[in-house]
Amino acid sequence: MEIGQKVKVLRLRDRVSPSIVKRLGQIGTIEGYKMTDGSGVGIVVKFEDNFATWFFEDELKLL
Repeated sequence: MEIGQKVKVLRLRDRVSPSIVKRLGQIGTIEGYKMTDGSGVGIVVKFEDNFATWFFEDELKLL
């Protein structure tokens, strides 16, 4: 997955806030990357309403 590509949110691994839950099924654009722990990398996704958050790669589908 590369910056600028479109992705769809397929699932959520953990319990998250309602503002993130409503992103299920939505399409956004990859804005960058985030270190999630010592070895993991999250994908920062920005949506049409300018809301941005990060997801694990397996929670997203590349379009």
